Amino acid sequence: MTASEPAPDCPLCPRLVAYRAQNHAANPGWFNRPVPSFGDARARLLVVGLAPGVKGANRTGRPFTGDHAGILLYAALLRAGFATGTYDARPDDGLTLVDCRIANAVRCVPPENAPKPAEIATCNRYLAATLAEMTRLRVALCLGTIAHDAVLRALGVRRAARKFAHGAVHSLPNGLVLADSYHVSRYNTSTRRLTEPMFHAVMEKISLICR
Repeated sequence: MTASEPAPDCPLCPRLVAYRAQNHAANPGWFNRPVPSFGDARARLLVVGLAPGVKGANRTGRPFTGDHAGILLYAALLRAGFATGTYDARPDDGLTLVDCRIANAVRCVPPENAPKPAEIATCNRYLAATLAEMTRLRVALCLGTIAHDAVLRALGVRRAARKFAHGAVHSLPNGLVLADSYHVSRYNTSTRRLTEPMFHAVMEKISLICR
């Protein structure tokens, strides 16, 4: 069985390895490694994002920490009771997840925040292992189409009948519920494609399923 986290020097995607090395040379004090999942494997909620941001999780080593994307996500998790403490955009801020875990479809930062299809497919083994070890998992919240498709691929579920749509909730054959939201990226929030009320509405649906 594949481990749920890649090795710190994972060599599987040459382009991502080269970009990792480039970031390490420019900023040797940053994390600059595959970013591991954050939270307990016994959680009932798994939030799945796209990939680490170069100045966010690639810098800090914690998913959605240190760039704009974490602001809405962690505020919503705190509001819904899936986190306690205070989000202060750094891994030692004391924030703790409650019955929740966060992972990315691609564990290494990609250039221009855009992983190639082959890189998404290669890294899917780690997402599959993450899902498999979460024996109490009830809901996978997918932030964006790539995360949605990656979860279905990891579970061996056909994508055709379960298309991504913001606010959609899909029941899967294994009893897992897949919930969709637009990604909490700066672009989506600044263009109002995703607003705070829209994301809180998704979290409210998830809370009802999990609790």
